[in-house]
Amino acid sequence: MRNNTLKEYKKAIQNKYEIEKEQEYFDYLYSPSRGKLRDFCWLIFENNPTQDDLNVFRNLFSIDFDHTKKNKFKEQKDKFRPIETFFKGETDPLNIDAINLAAIMVDFQPRPFKKFNEKYRIEEAKQFENSDKPKPIIAIEKDIIETQRFVKNNNGASIRHPKKENLFLKFCSYLF
Repeated sequence: MRNNTLKEYKKAIQNKYEIEKEQEYFDYLYSPSRGKLRDFCWLIFENNPTQDDLNVFRNLFSIDFDHTKKNKFKEQKDKFRPIETFFKGETDPLNIDAINLAAIMVDFQPRPFKKFNEKYRIEEAKQFENSDKPKPIIAIEKDIIETQRFVKNNNGASIRHPKKENLFLKFCSYLF
């Protein structure tokens, strides 16, 4: 897996934001503020959110989404600061839940990051399998197997003795 998958996820969300801010929810997204983003978030979650989206909501706000608790939700305005500055290109948020909420707000798919990462790994593996390049040693599984070996006991007789071998290290020893 590439180390910059999260960076690519953030970039993809920002690209989607650039498109979405000119669309249907222009009033909320074009010049985002914490208050506008909070109100837009409530609007999104009122319309049948997915279970993954509800999990992001719970993780970020430490409350479950409940239509009857709009006033309590209005107190959460500061949680939208990292999303506001992310959309404006001012910061690079570290909170994965804030990033996932940004993905929800621009309807980026696949989300949350876990699904994006899984899809990315699968696509990367397919590209790797289809390439004609020799596979790096690191792609070989590091299976440990139990083999039998014969050793001499105190009386000089050969006896079977189980030995665990790391096939990866054994393979490397043949290469070098």
